[in-house]
Amino acid sequence: MRTEKLIIMKKIIASLMFIIATFTISCSQTPASGETESVFGPAIEFAEMNHNYGTIEQGGNGTFEFVFTNTGTEPLLLSNVRSSCGCTVPVWPREPINASKSASIEVKYDTRRIGQFNKSITVYSNASETPIVLRIRGNVEPATQAAVQ
Repeated sequence: MRTEKLIIMKKIIASLMFIIATFTISCSQTPASGETESVFGPAIEFAEMNHNYGTIEQGGNGTFEFVFTNTGTEPLLLSNVRSSCGCTVPVWPREPINASKSASIEVKYDTRRIGQFNKSITVYSNASETPIVLRIRGNVEPATQAAVQ
């Protein structure tokens, strides 16, 4: 009789340990690589948050697009996008971006200014992780004489 109770107790304990281990493992799983976890409400995720232009010739193309996706469940609305100075001009979508849709913020740096630059673009939205700071950097060198003539 006593051995029977001991066997039953061991089975109960083993079952409880199995249940606890299964629960712990299932709660700690993260999305697979390449997948994003859906967030209730709007959520913003950028493909790239920093851009290095490298070396640009004076008067060259200083435009770059920061692509983002609404990874949430509700429409995302950008309320404001500000740059750290007047030499960087951001253009952003004014209409709501629906869940799972992508859009972009175009940033144009004034390449008439010679020298190194490191500027920030602050993005305000109705997402919970706001504001988000994007960065651009690079170096503008004087135009060559061949390009001037």
